[in-house]
Amino acid sequence: MLPSQPLLHAAVFALAVLQALASDTFIAAVYEHAVILPDVTDEPVSPDDALALMNKNMDVLEGAIKEAAQQGAHIIVTPEDGIYGWHFTREAIYPYLEDIPDPAGRGGWHFTREAIYPYLEDIPDPAVNWIPCTDPTRFAPAPVQERLSCMARNNSIYVVANMGDKKPCNSSDPGCPSDGRYQYNTDVVFDPEGKLVARYHKYNLFMLETQFNYPKEPEAVTFETPFGKFGIFTCFDILFHEPAVVLVSELQVDTVLFPTAWMNVLPFLTAIEFHSAWAMGMGVNFLAANTHYTSISMTGSGIYAPDGARTYYYNMKNENGCLLIAELDSHPRLSPASPPAVSWSSYASSVERFSPNDHDFSGLIFHDQFTFTELTTPEGNLTVCQKDLCCHLSYKMAGKQEDEVYVLGAFDGLHVVEGQYYLQICTLLKCKSTDLNTCGQPVETAQTKFEMFSLSGTFGTNYVFPEVLYSGVQLAPGEFEVLNDGRLISKTRTTKPVITVTLFGRWYEKD
Repeated sequence: MLPSQPLLHAAVFALAVLQALASDTFIAAVYEHAVILPDVTDEPVSPDDALALMNKNMDVLEGAIKEAAQQGAHIIVTPEDGIYGWHFTREAIYPYLEDIPDPAGRGGWHFTREAIYPYLEDIPDPAVNWIPCTDPTRFAPAPVQERLSCMARNNSIYVVANMGDKKPCNSSDPGCPSDGRYQYNTDVVFDPEGKLVARYHKYNLFMLETQFNYPKEPEAVTFETPFGKFGIFTCFDILFHEPAVVLVSELQVDTVLFPTAWMNVLPFLTAIEFHSAWAMGMGVNFLAANTHYTSISMTGSGIYAPDGARTYYYNMKNENGCLLIAELDSHPRLSPASPPAVSWSSYASSVERFSPNDHDFSGLIFHDQFTFTELTTPEGNLTVCQKDLCCHLSYKMAGKQEDEVYVLGAFDGLHVVEGQYYLQICTLLKCKSTDLNTCGQPVETAQTKFEMFSLSGTFGTNYVFPEVLYSGVQLAPGEFEVLNDGRLISKTRTTKPVITVTLFGRWYEKD
């Protein structure tokens, strides 16, 4: 006699759990999604039209989820805005980008509060113990949650997605918006049975997300799996203490899930560069799923471990999505590859200033005024200081290119564009040209390799993220390390030319 479908499903799920329990590793997947965008209209679309668009995107996501499950993945992360698209105007974002061709000639798109409302569902607290796939009518209609739940259940995989939540409110709540509802940018997680196990409302909204509210208090959302403790937050959250640092430092998660719609900003804030550095600096696994839309510099997803990228994707040459799959340690802090505790200013504070400079000059990087000094010789030792931060560099180039200029830079101050956050940054970077006035402008290619480098700084914060970016906007996994005295050093001659070597510090208390 054949087992019934529910019994068969339970048996498959139990087997998957036992397999996961028996292993110190798990298989992770992220999907970079080329989102199908809504048409621009002056009026909000009908709920049916909104669902039709979301189903088109979920058709693509479902294909990626099935493929990931077939390749043995235990969990898959999909991007922020991956189900209904963007919410900004060309006019609003124009000052921050060098060139934005309008791919459809439509003048851009923008979700107001009213325009995004048809795309939202009421997402309950996971404590209700709900499997939308098998009980879709228990709450208000929720076709998106039902479909995501079924994708997880039918493929026996954790599914992480980003969608919109709506919560009614009234005049008894002094914070209630005038339209009588809160609207949240929301991540949801469904387990391999299809049960809703996590819901996270984005706290640090990007400046253009005027259609959403942020929760009254930041939410530190975690859930347990057979392969470690997981936490989740969204995009711009990564630059702030709450909830990102709280999840790792206080709640001790093993793995962070990160849906994002990330616009790359060179030289320090490209997606693959900063997300891999955050994983290394915080000592956790990090699963980053970005949207893919090259016209606004959106690409860059990855599966990152504390010792470097397991796999990543960066492609500005086409408009295709990409599925990434890699194996990770379930408990990276207990792994032999787990980084030691770093005393970030130990080395830099103990050495005298290298060769004092008479040729320091100023330059802008993403609106911040850096102090620079030029690397004038093929090898040497340099120091550059700004306020309380002194950055030390020892280096040797593998043959200096005459038409390339590199500088050592320092910044110690409050960044005030697109949010406010205090930075301490030490950076070795290539200038855009031999004109020193171009130092700090975005650069994607280089020709100069380095035999060695050692970068350190007198940081006032323990939250420092090590970045190494090679020509072509490529990472350097396995080619550098951070010593516990705070030095970022090369382990070998660089295999590709260098764009930047950076220690990116965040001093949260000074925000």
